[in-house]
Amino acid sequence: MPSCGAPGEYRAPKSRTNLTEYWWFCLEHVRAYNGSWDFYKGMSPAQMEAQLRADTSWQRPSWPLGHIGGSAWDENMLHDPLRILATGGLNQRRAAPPPHQTPTELRDPLETLGLPWPTTLDAVKTRYKELAKRHHPDANGGSRSAEERLKTINLAYAAVRSHLAAEPRLAATG
Repeated sequence: MPSCGAPGEYRAPKSRTNLTEYWWFCLEHVRAYNGSWDFYKGMSPAQMEAQLRADTSWQRPSWPLGHIGGSAWDENMLHDPLRILATGGLNQRRAAPPPHQTPTELRDPLETLGLPWPTTLDAVKTRYKELAKRHHPDANGGSRSAEERLKTINLAYAAVRSHLAAEPRLAATG
């Protein structure tokens, strides 16, 4: 500061856009400068929010857990030549059944839905909607047997859907 004889031992940033250039002040004047300096002055609320979000990750890009760079883990990225991770099951693939062999747990549900294996999630959803409309108790005059049949269809649909969601590479696409 012009009229201050104290040595400038304390730095303060010149601007928000260039935080690596500094003014040098004595302790008294750096406190005054910092007390009046507002990093967010002139920013819109959206700009402030974006700045706060960027600051939570130290200005580095971030992704949801389980993703690197916004895409799912690639098996080739996890290089384990000493097989250290193999004992924990992290680097092992489950063996897929032969292409046209129906998994045991899906035989009855697929038979209930009247679908062949392999199948797709879209085919399962379409077939479920058809059967649900056909066997709904309201469409059958409140029939008790239609209600029981619909319950069986619902259970079969849930089993096939959860299996396909958990193991998408096992189902045929198309």
